[in-house]
Amino acid sequence: MRLSDFKALTFDCYGTLIDWETGIFTGLQPLVAKVSRSLSRDDILEAHAFHESSTQAQTPAKHYPELLAVVYRRLAEEWGVPVSWGECLAYGASVQAWPAFPDTAESLRYLKQHYKLVILSNVDNASFWASQQKLGVEFDAIYTAEDVGSYKPNDRNFDYMLKNLGRMGIEKTDILHTAESMFHDHGPANRHGLANCWIYRRHEQEGFGATMNPGDMPKVDFRFTSMAELAEAHGKEISA
Repeated sequence: MRLSDFKALTFDCYGTLIDWETGIFTGLQPLVAKVSRSLSRDDILEAHAFHESSTQAQTPAKHYPELLAVVYRRLAEEWGVPVSWGECLAYGASVQAWPAFPDTAESLRYLKQHYKLVILSNVDNASFWASQQKLGVEFDAIYTAEDVGSYKPNDRNFDYMLKNLGRMGIEKTDILHTAESMFHDHGPANRHGLANCWIYRRHEQEGFGATMNPGDMPKVDFRFTSMAELAEAHGKEISA
């Protein structure tokens, strides 16, 4: 299997292209400042992962900024500090400020020359539009949780993407699903028989950070530690 075997890269956005852990950690600082005990960065991210995934499962049609507002309130309750609903809503709106990884835009511009680029993201359309301005390319298709009415790792999201890409002439065998999250992306990619590429952004850290532990680790076909490493590997492959 070679990177050049595929016609389309389907991406998770947050955690792969956008540095959501920095965005989450920064956005939670007003809340963390009220907590009487010390919380490490991973303590914060792992608590967020739990409340985000459980809220997504409980209310799959809720728009992402509203869902994050609920997560903020659940975290405040867990950590025993008071918050107003206005503070919760302010955190939900912070997605639009989350930064891209430094290598993302340049890598996507290179990959755009060789693939169709597709987004499959656990986000609403307005938040993704703001993030897209940082990514430097026009995507060939964008599928959000708002479009589907559920959040990954629900198989409905992958089914929706595959049906729509099929109408564009892109078959399952043409796709390399490219993502960081084992829980949200690589597990479902395995279930759908998709080739997959792990962008292991957390390779220098322990644990799963802002994503849930997937349990049994999914199989991956390619593994890189950054988008730049993926683009470089593709360039070497086609020039060999």
